Amino acid sequence: MPKSRIRKKADYTPPPSKQVANIKLSSRGWVAPVMLALFLIGLAWIVVFYVTDGSMPIDSLGNWNIVVGFGFIAAGFGVSTQWK
Repeated sequence: MPKSRIRKKADYTPPPSKQVANIKLSSRGWVAPVMLALFLIGLAWIVVFYVTDGSMPIDSLGNWNIVVGFGFIAAGFGVSTQWK
């Protein structure tokens, strides 16, 4: 049986270095703080309404204070769509 040829192994060549892509982040640094602020304001509005038995934050709104609190929370979700 004939002996197989010995293949010469190529020398190791490292892969080409990847250039760091400059990712320019748009100026959306305001999104996260505003989103969290709206969430917390809405939550605090609802908690204050329940803790004070409806006399605060705005007495004349009555149970609509819950809607205002959820409105702040919904606005926070709306702002969160701008986050990248």
